[in-house]
Amino acid sequence: MSVLEVRDLRVELDTPRGTAHIVNGLDYTVDAGETVAIVGESGSGKSVSVMALLGLLPGHARVGGSARFEDRELVGASESELRTVRGNGIGMVFQDPMTSLNPVLTIGRQVSEGLLAHRLVPSKKAARERAADLLADVGLPDPRGVLDRYPHQLSGGMRQRVVIAIALAGNPRLLIADEATTALDVTVQAQILDLVARLQDEHGTGVVWITHDLGVVAGTADRVLVMYGGRCVEDGTVQEVFDAPAHPYTRGLLGSLPSLESPTEDLVAIPGTPPPPTDLPPGCVFHPRCPVRGDARCATEQPPLVPVGSSGTHRAATFYGLEER
Repeated sequence: MSVLEVRDLRVELDTPRGTAHIVNGLDYTVDAGETVAIVGESGSGKSVSVMALLGLLPGHARVGGSARFEDRELVGASESELRTVRGNGIGMVFQDPMTSLNPVLTIGRQVSEGLLAHRLVPSKKAARERAADLLADVGLPDPRGVLDRYPHQLSGGMRQRVVIAIALAGNPRLLIADEATTALDVTVQAQILDLVARLQDEHGTGVVWITHDLGVVAGTADRVLVMYGGRCVEDGTVQEVFDAPAHPYTRGLLGSLPSLESPTEDLVAIPGTPPPPTDLPPGCVFHPRCPVRGDARCATEQPPLVPVGSSGTHRAATFYGLEER
């Protein structure tokens, strides 16, 4: 059963430099208990695509397409409808814990806020007890003491764990994690990943994991979606995409990873920089940086996502090399 079904999601913003086409026709689904990782360079539209689902973009943003959370349509939903979903049905771990927490409120009040707003506990005392349990679950030492502290009294990694605790407070049916473990050391990162896995096992929670860490993707995700220029350029199971990447951009991302088998080998960088969303190239959005471009269609036609191989679950948006697979 699909927890989230996104179809033809589009996001545009008017800027002084023109219209920014940030997300351009994104499609994916997340099933109960499944982890879908979204990867790509900064500026590819990953974070904006999930913030659009929860109505967290500026008021002048134009969002089109469809995003169904269980039986609810999120695109075009009113603020009051979205408030019943945020923090209850859908938990969100924001990218920057420095700006995600209110500097003038205690940690305890901020963790308890969602519990009380959605009436998940009967009293403020019960909310405080639940908040302490959540902080203990994410590995914070002295969780009861942390309740009475302010964000500036915690380290960056501790604040990140508080943000994760807030997102998990309502046992959400969908968890969106935007670089959730970036500020954490590997030991705490493993603890958080185990906690999310337990949430999935116990509650069937679907997870959208946005990250630059391909190691985390390989170890935790079921499927992966590769974004570039606001579009999905490849998707499939983790094994399909990592073992047999079909799009030149995906190959470039994987080629930039260090190898334990060849630790002295130079890393391969993708030449150039991503295009600004106000000036996307015609045709394949990756073709100005593509090391194998040559087909005239690359500069004039946008390649559709087409099946790679016979599995039916692996797709890539490229004119190159698919006939060899």
